[in-house]
Amino acid sequence: MEAQSLDWSDGSVKRPENLPPAETLDPPDWASIAALAHRVVDDAVDHVGHVRQRPVWRPLPEEAEALFRAPVPDGPTPIEDVYRLVKDTVLVYPMGNIHPRFWSWYMGSGNFTGALGDFLAAIQGSNLGGGRHAAALVDQQVVGWLRDMIGFPETATGTLVSGGSVANLIGLTVARNAMAGIDLREEGVAALKQPLRFYASEQVHSCHRKAVETLGLGNKALRRIPSDSRYRIDLAALRAAIAEDRARGFRPACVIGTAGTVNSGAVDDLTCLAGIAAKEDLWFHVDGCIGALLAIAPENAWRVKGIERADSVALDPHKWLHAPFEVGFALVRDRTKHRETFAVSPEFLQGMPRGIASGPWLHEFNLQTSRGFSALKVWMALMEHGVAKFGRLIDQNIAQATYLADLVRAHPPLELITEPEINIVCFRYAPEGLSEERLKEINLEIMLRLQETGVAALSDTTIRGRHCLRAAICNHRTRAEDLSLLIAEVLRLGREVARS
Repeated sequence: MEAQSLDWSDGSVKRPENLPPAETLDPPDWASIAALAHRVVDDAVDHVGHVRQRPVWRPLPEEAEALFRAPVPDGPTPIEDVYRLVKDTVLVYPMGNIHPRFWSWYMGSGNFTGALGDFLAAIQGSNLGGGRHAAALVDQQVVGWLRDMIGFPETATGTLVSGGSVANLIGLTVARNAMAGIDLREEGVAALKQPLRFYASEQVHSCHRKAVETLGLGNKALRRIPSDSRYRIDLAALRAAIAEDRARGFRPACVIGTAGTVNSGAVDDLTCLAGIAAKEDLWFHVDGCIGALLAIAPENAWRVKGIERADSVALDPHKWLHAPFEVGFALVRDRTKHRETFAVSPEFLQGMPRGIASGPWLHEFNLQTSRGFSALKVWMALMEHGVAKFGRLIDQNIAQATYLADLVRAHPPLELITEPEINIVCFRYAPEGLSEERLKEINLEIMLRLQETGVAALSDTTIRGRHCLRAAICNHRTRAEDLSLLIAEVLRLGREVARS
């Protein structure tokens, strides 16, 4: 039956007299809201188009912060005034990660098409819990595209989530249930005959601790294995730990490989880890939130060889696909194990042969029944640019990290702490004769002054006892001259701080 356009506003359907007049959130004047929307888009284009001319970050003045401590308004404010507040007090004080000189932590820099996708997704308003509608088809197409980028078979399943922490939680939840040896959903972790053990490098992201704690296994269930001289998981130490745990009555369940550690960007030997997991009959999960998408980079895909053999992978399209925050992705090889971990089919979510409920119930592969249409921003950007361009941008960032490392070597007293494997450079201002404590003080001050002046945003870390600055170049707007400016400013600030 073909859908019809229906309009009963001609008065043929009467409003019951005992009901008050209906209210709505729609504007009383669509023409005025259209004009405002056009202004918002113009301002947005200006905001992104001139991002290089603004500071990376700047602190909020007290009057701006005070606005966000006000109580919830009881009455209305004209939408023009609401937008003016957003423009004057929100847009101008960003975190800064879309700026070309933002290299703190590890974040993508967004893209304008993706922002339009978020707007259109909100306008369409679909819930991605499932059903037969266009948004669900876009979602599943993006899942298929990401699956193919990593090299998984067509039978693998995936789900879009908020980010890497939840993507890893999804993968590890499937691993826990698949390796438990009991019906864990029915019996619970208290019924486990042997405590489960998960293994990862001591460089593993902290979200994995949260995951095993959330899964009811406890922090001790995650055994941190020492890393080698390149900050990769030590394979001999891993084998020894598995054997030791078996001898002690534990149940080794999962090996977590890291494709890009958060500290230094180290990539574990995924091929060897896949072999160990297969030999030991363990689940093989890869935390690829930083580096899984190296798989699409022409010059660097070799670094993640073996990821296609994983049982599950976590990655973040809001990093090297530069989707606006937030969107993560969990990929699972075994569709049955994935669905059995999360599927619940109550009477109000039964499939139908026709109608809206005749589509797939996507919530059966996820913790969320309600989920936003985050796939659209990824879909639109990939359609606009093609996957090959995103692969080249990944290679570009890695080449920029090599360039930055070369600048560090060429400008003593700067010291390179680790040889960059991918796109993270750890270095510090380190004049001779100063204690580690004094060097930490100096470099922390350099980092804070870079942020407060708006020149650049770096983060810091400590690698094997040496505190350092950390530049994570995950930014399609970064240029070589930005990195040269960073080195010049670090040297200037270092001399200034060291004298104080």
